Amino acid sequence: MIRRPVRPTGPQVGPGLQKTAGYAWRLLVLAAALYLVLIVLGRLVLPVVAVFVALVITSLLRPVADLLARLLPRTLAVAVTVVGAVLLVAGVLALLGESVASEWDSLVNEFRGGTGRIERWLEGAPFHVKPGSATQLQNKLSSYLSTHRASLVNTAVNQAGKVVEVFTGAFLSLFCSIFFVHSGDRMWAWAQRQLPRGSRATTDRAGRAAWRTFAGYTRGIIIVAASNAVLVGIALLVLQVPLVAPLVVLEFFATLIPLIGSPIAMVIAAVVALAARGPLTAVIVLGLIVVIGQIEGHVLHPLVLSWAVRIHPVVVALSVIAGGILAGVIGAVVAVPLVSVVWSVIGELRGDDHGDDRGGRPAPAGPP
Repeated sequence: MIRRPVRPTGPQVGPGLQKTAGYAWRLLVLAAALYLVLIVLGRLVLPVVAVFVALVITSLLRPVADLLARLLPRTLAVAVTVVGAVLLVAGVLALLGESVASEWDSLVNEFRGGTGRIERWLEGAPFHVKPGSATQLQNKLSSYLSTHRASLVNTAVNQAGKVVEVFTGAFLSLFCSIFFVHSGDRMWAWAQRQLPRGSRATTDRAGRAAWRTFAGYTRGIIIVAASNAVLVGIALLVLQVPLVAPLVVLEFFATLIPLIGSPIAMVIAAVVALAARGPLTAVIVLGLIVVIGQIEGHVLHPLVLSWAVRIHPVVVALSVIAGGILAGVIGAVVAVPLVSVVWSVIGELRGDDHGDDRGGRPAPAGPP
C-alpha cells in the first residue's frame, strides 16, 4: 500500500516572503555586528585615529621613500623622507605663526574699523538694526565672560587632557607610519601567513584593492585640497584680505571634508573680509564658494579622483552626513575613504576588473 504525502492544510508562506525573511535576518545580523564594531571603535578612538592618520602619511611618503631607496639604503631613505616631512610641517607652522604675528597690530586696527562699518551697514536698509545694538551685544558678552570667568577657566583646564591626547595620537601616528613606510609589505606578508591557506589569496586581493583605493583617494584629495588652497590664496591676495596664510591652510584642511568643508572655510574667510574690507569684498568672497565649487566638482574631481574613487556624489553626501552624525568631524573625514574602500573590496571580490586595469599600472606590492 502506497502512502500519499500529507499536504499541510494551514496557510503556506510564499517564496517571496521566505526570501525577504532570509534577507531580513541576515541584515539584522550584519546590523548587530556593525553596531558592536562601532561600540569597540568608539572605545578605541585614539589608536584607531592614529592608525588611520599613519596610513594617510604612509600613502603620501611611501612613493618618496621608494624613489630614494633606489639611491640609498632603505633605512636611510625612510629616515630622510620622514625627517624631511616633519621639517616641512614645522616650517609651515612657523610661517603661519610669523604671518599672524606680523599682521596682528594692523589686523586689530582693521577689525576695529570694520566693526564700525558693519554697525553702520546693519543700521541701514534692509536690516534697520537699532543704533547701539552691536555695542550692547558686545557689552553683554563682556559681562558674561567676566561673570563666568572661573567656570570658563575650569573648562579650559579640563580640556587640557585633549591636548595631551592629540600629541599622543600624533606621536603614535608618526611611530606607526615609520614602520609602514619602511616595511609595510613585509608586515602584510606576515599577516597573510597567519591566515588559513584557503583564504590567503582572497584576502590578498581584497587588501590590495583596499590599499590601492585608499592611497589613490588620499593622494587625490591632497591634490584637490592644495589646488583649492592655491586658488583661495590668489583670490584673497588680490582682494587684500588679511590673514591670507592661515585662511589658505584652513581651506586646505577643510577641503579634506568633501562637499561641506570648503564652503565652511570660505564663509570664515568672508567674515574676515567683512570685518577688514567691507561688505562688497565679503560678497565677492562668498561668490568664490560657487566658483571654486564648480572648479572642484567639474574639473579637479574628474581629473584627479575618478580613477581611484568611483562612487556617486549622492553616496558621497550621504556618507559625509552619516559619518558626521556618528563620529563628528572625524567621521565626516573618514566616511568617504571608508565607503570607497568597502566598495572597491566588494567589486574586487565580486570579480570585477575595474580595479586592476587602471591605465596599465602594475598592482602595488601590498598594503601598505
